[in-house]
Amino acid sequence: MNTEMDFEDLMDEAYGLPNGTAKLGMLEEAARVADVNGMEEEAYEARSEIVETATFCGYPMKALIAFSWQLGKFDQQPERYDEETLMWSYKWILGELSSFPEVSRDKMMELLEDFGRRFKSFGYSERSYWYYRFRIFMDLGDLEEAGKSYAKFRTMDRDFMSDCEACEQDEIMRYWILMGDDEKVLEEAKPILKGRMSCAEIPHLTLSEVLMPLYRLGRIEEADKHQQKGYRLIKGQNDFVQSFAEQMDYLARTNPSKGIDVLEETLVMAFDHEDPFAKMMFYARAAQLLRRWADESPGYRLRLPASFPYEGDPGDLLALADYFAEYAKAAAEKYDQRNGNHHVSSLLAGV
Repeated sequence: MNTEMDFEDLMDEAYGLPNGTAKLGMLEEAARVADVNGMEEEAYEARSEIVETATFCGYPMKALIAFSWQLGKFDQQPERYDEETLMWSYKWILGELSSFPEVSRDKMMELLEDFGRRFKSFGYSERSYWYYRFRIFMDLGDLEEAGKSYAKFRTMDRDFMSDCEACEQDEIMRYWILMGDDEKVLEEAKPILKGRMSCAEIPHLTLSEVLMPLYRLGRIEEADKHQQKGYRLIKGQNDFVQSFAEQMDYLARTNPSKGIDVLEETLVMAFDHEDPFAKMMFYARAAQLLRRWADESPGYRLRLPASFPYEGDPGDLLALADYFAEYAKAAAEKYDQRNGNHHVSSLLAGV
């Protein structure tokens, strides 16, 4: 058996697939073939692709495991592997770390500083370090430190290792959401909403993120248009569970019937999702939506996935809402303990 050709065939087929479970499975099989046959450089290549694919199709734990292997191999023989590939993987992992409450704040800071040290040693701009510091402190709910990092990275020139402009703009918009400035959110969203910035995940994420700021400003007609377009872009995609939550948050206030449709269509992706933060937000918004729907349509029986682990009556919407709410609050408590504040619990106010 020509194992190298088997590996190459698997990788070629994977490269021809869009991001998703089929591509991820093909890459995992390629990594397995490389491991079994002692093909270390090929195994490194496959895991680099796994990190990227898993990050962008909703499997952050798979990305973390692959990156741990990749980083270990690089540190054993740095002359053998490409540092640019490693540092792109490192960036994607830093963007996922905070979703896991078992990763301590100290560990996140340790990895961030290691990332910054490596970036500097390879001659890259420190801008990416400050940008990811900005993102991590936002996730931790430390908006003062996030603001300092925001001011810092905005003064620095981009280089080829910088994230795409659309993704950065969306993160800046998220900062102003956390700061509670709806007008500033929409100001920062303009380049995306007008089509001047886009990428594989933008405006997909953005269209759901602006719904509540628009709602609070009374711009319902505009929000409705973004809700419809946004849901079309993300429907059926595992990587947008938190966006489904944002959709339900808005629809619970404006069109609960449509919100129930979203809940029933997307719950199958949320309940065993690898990102616990996204799952928590989904469950929190599901609880709020169900309480609203129980008032408007008593006796409605929610259509649950066959494998959904709920033993109660799906026609008792208030009990089902409590089930979702209890899960979300328990998850939020873990984040608050890790973060040392009540930031995440505050996101669930009213649940």
